[in-house]
Amino acid sequence: MHLYNAWLPPPVADQTAAERHSFARVIAAVNSAFRSDDPESVFSTLKFISVLDLFIKAKSDVSLEDVRNLIQMGLEIFHVSRNKLYAQVRWGNLLVRLLNKYRKKIALTIEWRPLYDTLVSTHFTRSTGPEGWRIRQRHFETITSLVQSCRRFFPSGSAFEIWSEFKSLLQNPWHNSSFEGSGFARLFLPTNMDNQAFFTHDWITECIDLWESIPSCQFWNNQWADVIARVVKNYHNVDWECFLPLLFARYLNMFEVPVANGSGSYPFSLDVPRNTRFLFSNKTSTPAKAIAKSIIYLLRPGSSSQQHFEKLINILEQYYHPSNGGRWTYSLERFLFHLVFQFQKRLQNEQLGASNSRPTEQHLGESERVFFVNSVLKLIDRGQYSKNEHLSETVAAATSILSYVEPSLVLPFVASRFRMALETMTATHQLKIAVMSVAFVGRSLFFTSVSASSMKPVDLGGDEAFIDLVGVSLSNALLGMDANDPPKTLATMQLIGSIFSNLALLDDKIDDLLFMPMIRFSEWLDEFLCRLFSLLLHLEPSSVINEGLHSSAATGTFLVDDGPYYFCVLEILFGRLSKSLYNQALKKISKFVRTNILPGAIAEVGLLCCACVHSNPEEAVSQLVEPILLSVISSLKGTPRTGFGGGGTFDASASSKVRSTISPALEAAIDYQLKILSVGITYGGPALLRYKDQFKEAIFLAFDSPSWKVNGAADHLLRSILGSQIHYYPIDQYRCVLSHPDAVALEEWISTKDFSTDERLIPKWHIPCDEEVHFANELLDIHFKSALDDLLKICQTKIHADQGDEKEHLKVTLLRIESSLQGLFSCLPDFVPDSRNGMVEDSNMFLIAGATGCTVGSTALREKATEIVHAACKYVLEKKSDDSILLILIIRIIDALGNYGSLEYDEWSSHRQAWKLESAAIIEPPINFIVSSHSKGKKRPRWALIDKAFMHNTWRSSQASYHLYRTSGNFCPCDHVTILMDDLLSLCLHSYETVRLLAGKALVKLIKRWPSMISKCVITLTNNLKDPNAKEYAVLGSCSVLASQTVLKHLTTDPKSFSSFILAILSSSHHESLKAQKAINELFVKYNIQFSGVSRSFFRISDKENHTGLEFSKLVSQIGSMSFDSTGLHWRYNLMANRVLLLLALASRNHPNSSSKILSETAGHFLKNLKSQLPQTRILAISALNTLLKESPYKLSHGEKSTVLEDLQGHVKSSLEGTLTQTFQEEGFFNETLTSLSHVHIITDTESASRGSHGDSSFQSLADKSITRFYFEFSASWPRTPSWISFLGSDTFYSNFARIFKRLVQECGMPVVLALKSAVDEFTIAKERSKQCVAAEALAGVLHSDIDGLSETWESWLMPQLKNIILAQSVESVSEWASCIRYAVTGKGKYGTRVPLLRQKILDSLMTPLPPTVATTVTAKRYTFLAAALIEISPQKMPVAEIQLHNTLLKEVLGNMCHSSAQVREALGVTLSVLCSNIRLYHSSHQDNAQGERNDNVDSLMKDESWVQFLTERAAEAVVNIQIATQSDKVVNPVDISSQNGHVDGDSEDDMKWMETLLHFIISSLKSGRSSYLLDVLVGLLYPVICLQETSNKDLSILAKAAFELLKWVIVWEPHLQKAVSVILSAANDSNWRTRSATLTYLRTFMYRHTFILSSSKKQEIWRTVEKLLVDNQIEVREHAAAVLAGLMKGGDEDLARDFRDRAYREANIVQKRRKLRNASSGSPIASVHGAVLALVACVLSAPYDMPSWLPDHVTLLACFSGEPAPVKSTVTKAVAEFRRTHADTWNVQKELFTEEQLEILADTSSSSSYFA
Repeated sequence: MHLYNAWLPPPVADQTAAERHSFARVIAAVNSAFRSDDPESVFSTLKFISVLDLFIKAKSDVSLEDVRNLIQMGLEIFHVSRNKLYAQVRWGNLLVRLLNKYRKKIALTIEWRPLYDTLVSTHFTRSTGPEGWRIRQRHFETITSLVQSCRRFFPSGSAFEIWSEFKSLLQNPWHNSSFEGSGFARLFLPTNMDNQAFFTHDWITECIDLWESIPSCQFWNNQWADVIARVVKNYHNVDWECFLPLLFARYLNMFEVPVANGSGSYPFSLDVPRNTRFLFSNKTSTPAKAIAKSIIYLLRPGSSSQQHFEKLINILEQYYHPSNGGRWTYSLERFLFHLVFQFQKRLQNEQLGASNSRPTEQHLGESERVFFVNSVLKLIDRGQYSKNEHLSETVAAATSILSYVEPSLVLPFVASRFRMALETMTATHQLKIAVMSVAFVGRSLFFTSVSASSMKPVDLGGDEAFIDLVGVSLSNALLGMDANDPPKTLATMQLIGSIFSNLALLDDKIDDLLFMPMIRFSEWLDEFLCRLFSLLLHLEPSSVINEGLHSSAATGTFLVDDGPYYFCVLEILFGRLSKSLYNQALKKISKFVRTNILPGAIAEVGLLCCACVHSNPEEAVSQLVEPILLSVISSLKGTPRTGFGGGGTFDASASSKVRSTISPALEAAIDYQLKILSVGITYGGPALLRYKDQFKEAIFLAFDSPSWKVNGAADHLLRSILGSQIHYYPIDQYRCVLSHPDAVALEEWISTKDFSTDERLIPKWHIPCDEEVHFANELLDIHFKSALDDLLKICQTKIHADQGDEKEHLKVTLLRIESSLQGLFSCLPDFVPDSRNGMVEDSNMFLIAGATGCTVGSTALREKATEIVHAACKYVLEKKSDDSILLILIIRIIDALGNYGSLEYDEWSSHRQAWKLESAAIIEPPINFIVSSHSKGKKRPRWALIDKAFMHNTWRSSQASYHLYRTSGNFCPCDHVTILMDDLLSLCLHSYETVRLLAGKALVKLIKRWPSMISKCVITLTNNLKDPNAKEYAVLGSCSVLASQTVLKHLTTDPKSFSSFILAILSSSHHESLKAQKAINELFVKYNIQFSGVSRSFFRISDKENHTGLEFSKLVSQIGSMSFDSTGLHWRYNLMANRVLLLLALASRNHPNSSSKILSETAGHFLKNLKSQLPQTRILAISALNTLLKESPYKLSHGEKSTVLEDLQGHVKSSLEGTLTQTFQEEGFFNETLTSLSHVHIITDTESASRGSHGDSSFQSLADKSITRFYFEFSASWPRTPSWISFLGSDTFYSNFARIFKRLVQECGMPVVLALKSAVDEFTIAKERSKQCVAAEALAGVLHSDIDGLSETWESWLMPQLKNIILAQSVESVSEWASCIRYAVTGKGKYGTRVPLLRQKILDSLMTPLPPTVATTVTAKRYTFLAAALIEISPQKMPVAEIQLHNTLLKEVLGNMCHSSAQVREALGVTLSVLCSNIRLYHSSHQDNAQGERNDNVDSLMKDESWVQFLTERAAEAVVNIQIATQSDKVVNPVDISSQNGHVDGDSEDDMKWMETLLHFIISSLKSGRSSYLLDVLVGLLYPVICLQETSNKDLSILAKAAFELLKWVIVWEPHLQKAVSVILSAANDSNWRTRSATLTYLRTFMYRHTFILSSSKKQEIWRTVEKLLVDNQIEVREHAAAVLAGLMKGGDEDLARDFRDRAYREANIVQKRRKLRNASSGSPIASVHGAVLALVACVLSAPYDMPSWLPDHVTLLACFSGEPAPVKSTVTKAVAEFRRTHADTWNVQKELFTEEQLEILADTSSSSSYFA
């Protein structure tokens, strides 16, 4: 049994035993409702889901056998309801919850295939049903989480099947199917023990190779990191050593942080299609969780993973510093969080020996734990005072968890930080965080001090420092309570609460805790109360206290609103005080409360009293409550009365005298006292009975007062006193009942997972005694029953002559009724529903146990109240309908009467107490190495768990009867509920908005519980929309209720309300006002988004059932007539009618007995709409046709010849063909259509095509968009390959349009092509670009349609047309035509590998050489077209013809690289990159299986790698020539130039052009993500790119810089890494100093990216090279080298750095001595001195915030050089100033590390330098 259920109030706890039986009963009911042969029966099981949910949430104790049966039945239901998305969403979510909760307790096997099929058929095929996108989205979320929950139950062998299924998707990394494949693999691959055999060393190698095939794509990284992390965690037999460098290099590079002033994000991240990104979404850009998980589980004794981890931490730590924040902070914060969290989980599993835990030799021992904590402390140290709120809180929580693992490391750190924060006066925000950190480690401090005192006094002898930390912080905490500094005050409260939750008893006589001698507790208590009182006196109320009806008793200041700490501290403090101290405190508080009136701090003072009363009711009531009560009564007795307070009769003549009032001051005082009473007595219980007469009198007098404010306070008091008498609540909650076994002074905390059934632990509850119930009944008689009689009297007999009096009397009477109901909660019994068949099955009427308190009153009382309130409601609506207060009171009373249990639900959902539990201060993690006790779950103090149990009871009582009558059809709501519903229906159409809102909410709650009342509601409300005379507010009210989830769900099952809803919306255009139109529009859009189908009974076209309202076909024709332009409706209504028509047509398609006539008519209708005058309607028609045109009889199936088709021609006709053919053969049909479609293409002046895949947003508002673009295009959206070529702007080519033409051609064959021909011809040569766009789309559709007869048309029409397009002079529409060709050659099938019919012909016609005289634009256009076509080819499956084409083209391109036009050069570069990468991919997929039958010459053609050599050699030559040319530009002598011009072959101009093409090739290879197949080529071209950063040719340098930026992000893997290093080292020794400098820039990022995969010898070479550049003869290079070295020293190679530091110090020392000897005049060259100084500078700047032990000497030695001549002097001054700046924050502490002399030398350096030095 769960702890919360064991701790429920005894009357409730006894009933929970019956839940096991009722759960079994519900399952049996589901079983009988569902018949596996009838898929429709799924819908009848849906009503049980919320009931089954109850048992999960209530944590009921049910039998596992039942759960297992339920899961298996649920899976069966899920698979049966394939196209019923809504049913799948509901069942799927329930299954996920069940599987997650019981996953470790039950054994199942679940097959993966059906889940995959459902996923694919719903989200990855084109058969989109009519469902709205919201429900699709929910469906997707459900099914993915369902797969994740089922993964652990996949049988053995399924991993193998899954991998072989998805591996084929991953073959072509440049096709979108590979993204889907990786997403599927990540989602489905199971890592359970059954599949262990699959994950071998070879598989991991394969996996990592695949991961490398797409560089720098976040989506891709996320998928693979996740898979690897799961494998690492679950399988211990894999040897990971050889993969560690690769993995850590990946992990480091996935954090997008700025390296060496670079940018912090990929300059080109590969774009994943929107739908794939959405489907396999990942919350963060960096998979921090997966990385942390892998790292934690890779750590094992004796593995090199520790060094790698340490290096990773050293590199990343600098980005945690507050001054280095940025976009990356979020992912780093998550990384830290998951590191600590996973570490804790792993330790917990190992300590408790979980079932599949690792072999013991892999467990983390003491040394590994120390190592881990030390590493993470570096991050914690940096991030503690971060400006990012999340990071600083994560750091504090991490400190808390780690302090239980290694207190000896963490606690001194916290202590020193706390001291520092106390000392620094400047940074105030630090204090709050420091205090919070101490609060979070409070418990581990206690444990440590206890264990230190008892066990090992020697070890911690010198380190008393942090043991008295608690004492210091407690005494400082008193200073922290400050009304002007809320954050600090709250942190202080948290600290005090944390400390006292640990102590068993607070008394002066605590001896066995070391820190207490500092503090005498009674003195501390006095001081605390003084501070608290002064805090309360100075509080400023946060808002102006509102006078309205809703001012709750507690509108508090920050103490109450910003967190629960204040009340907690008081509760804990008074709960733990010893008797004498409690009395001492009570005296002071009582005096304070009696003498001060603080209207600004009502809630705070009230809670103070409440805490006293809760802890000891008898004492506190007599000392606190009695005096206030008496003083209130005496004040009230002196004020005038109205006689409305319920004291029997009153004299109508007397009240007509002048209205008497009371003074504001007295009013405020009485209000204040009543309200603090009402908060204070919440937990009074039987102690209040002694004063029951006084309470009755006070309430009566307050209701009788003329002041509305005082009446309101009386309302609070009445509620509170009823609650305290009859509700269940825990008492003595904060007493300590169980001390810790190792330390008597500490309280033992409890975990919910393994609690003991110790009697002492079970909380005591307040169970009402007879006297209390009697008192509550008396109060009800006075303020409920008699108030109801008064109410009836006022409404029936006009007893008031004066309207004002009548209103006042009504107000007070209603207030009394409302207050009684609100106080009772659900203690007044609920209505009993009428049963349909006259007999009530009583046994069936129990689901779960729950009660707020004991029963008071009877159902009859509730019914009487209902009738009277109904009468009052009618009366008020007639006579006083403009008085909102009365109406709101009535609505609240109706709500309390009708919605039984909703008050508890509100209470539960808004309960503040739930917050504080999550504060790390009161959580002890499951692992605790201090007193080495490990538990199954987190431990919390007992009071916190009691609090949770109390809230659990509140929730149970709100749900106990809510679903009782849901499941059996035998009950209908009783008449009283119907009366209430009618009242609410009329109230929710009221003219005041507040009234409408409240009534609407109450109404929706009511009909949600009684679904049978919905249809009446819908029909009443939809009539308001149809009614031409309805007022605006009636329309608004109707819309807001109709838009609720409850109603929209109901429409799917009830045909009558559905048809009335649809027609009402479509015929509501007569409401003129803007507000009404907006509301109707929003309602319709919401309906669209949520649309989940139409009721099945709707389609039964039989005469018997025509009474259900309009039958389907009539409705369709009625709507059809509204949806033509001619009707003169507003365009938005036209649009809505079309939309509904489409929804109905699609919904009918899934239904067996609906006629195909409807479908063909709608398709014809939408085809006509393509030429509609209304742009929106056109766009809708496009989406509609895309979905409706499905069968394609004329399509040649794969490999079929046309002869076969001829004899089929006769009888395979598409069901739509007739209607469509008739439509498009009208004269000029396509001309008009194309014209109107061309209006959708809006081309802006700047020629930049409009974004967005459907029409431009400039003429579509959001609401219209969601109607036209109703469905989420999950289907494989075009293009299916990443778009990265900038000059292929495919924004104005709408693939949907192309798809329509393609579908039309496939549906109706050649006639369409012939009809289209003339229109397309005309539009191709049109002047307007938008017309050309449409022509391109139509042509693309025809070319890709693959129908019989296309090949003939190719010769006659299509080929000449294509030629004309290529040769046309116009430039602006190149991108659309390129897209058209790209569309036409796109591969068919899921992986894009089937070749379309005309691809080869199109490619051949592109390859034919151009006539020599054409303009360069045409040449560029041809290469653009070729590049576009080649992207779509799938290289691994190329037929011979395509291979030959690649070769021919490669030769042509290489020969053309010096082309004179820049535009052509760019196109050539792009084409070259596509060609080369295609060839390379072809090889990599064919080298494994060199088939014999491939003719060898083809293979040798492709294997011919001479182009690589050609490119690298030619590039080297070109660079030399360009550099010479650049030098010679600077030489003045003209003779030289002429002699140089004849130098080495050809002109340097050509070389520059050639290089430009090459740079385009490099940039395009990197941008396209194809670089992984061209790495060797790119490495060979590194040198030219580095050299050309600065040349005389501007364009060339700009390109070179762009390529350089991209190259910085490239990770070069082995085997190319060696070559890259040698290229870089040779460039670093280049003769040109600009090249050397550029190499240094590249080196910084290169070392960062490759730090894990470079061998140590290579690293040493690189360090040496950079050191040499410190004494370079060019000053810029020297300074740059120093900056690079400072960066390298932070880069994690500790040995190299130490070595360098020592050398630098030695050499500088020698230089220094030498200079002293021979005085500055003579001596060594300036470069060597500067070099020695710069080496020191590098060391100093490499430690910007810390003060390592070597730093003082280095800085001091550096300062000694300040007397040197320039440039040395300025270098020294700058460096010292920088050192000063970065160490300023903590200088007070750090200067202790310097000697006096050193400080003097430093002072000399920095004093003289001026600001501008």
